[in-house]
Amino acid sequence: MPIRVIIDRRERNQELIDALIGLGIEPEVATLDIGDYIISDRLCIERKTVSDFEKSIMDGRLFDQIERMKNSYELPIIVLEGNTEEFKLKHNVINGTIISIYSRYGIPILMSNSPSDTAEIILTTAKQEQNGIREPTRKNGRKAFTNQEYMENVIANMPGIGPKLSRQLLKHFGSIEAIAHSDIKELCKVDKIGKKKAARIKEILNGNYF
Repeated sequence: MPIRVIIDRRERNQELIDALIGLGIEPEVATLDIGDYIISDRLCIERKTVSDFEKSIMDGRLFDQIERMKNSYELPIIVLEGNTEEFKLKHNVINGTIISIYSRYGIPILMSNSPSDTAEIILTTAKQEQNGIREPTRKNGRKAFTNQEYMENVIANMPGIGPKLSRQLLKHFGSIEAIAHSDIKELCKVDKIGKKKAARIKEILNGNYF
């Protein structure tokens, strides 16, 4: 049986699409609400370049996409494509995000060096997943995150915080802005926040990007 993959219409990397066709994959182009490549009824792939991944961390889109993927597909995968040396964010922020994605959602992130490498990953995944049995199926995701959930994700992804402590901080201060404007003594009133962690929170929320 031929291998068929549903590709999001907004996927504009022609090199990758040509590589998929060259590998014998039959692409079906559609407007997808979730994922960039649908492999089966239970597996979808979200492809992110290094630049896309970094931007989606900073603007809060990443965890919304992940939540919708996880609620719609049993086995979502993220392919991170490109040179990781080009990340502008600190390595501990990137690594913390990757670990959070896996520990909280069980979603693996596969590294890819190029579009042709990504095409090989898609082919291997589709071969193992479809195996003459499964077919790609589009699904609808859950609604986007609430503002409260976005706030929790922003704070939770700071070093040493996590979801539980994020909620405690937001309940105590009421907003991200209030956390940013608080002093170290006030931050330390929240359980599990010591002087070192409080200073790190202040540094991240109030420091200069450059």
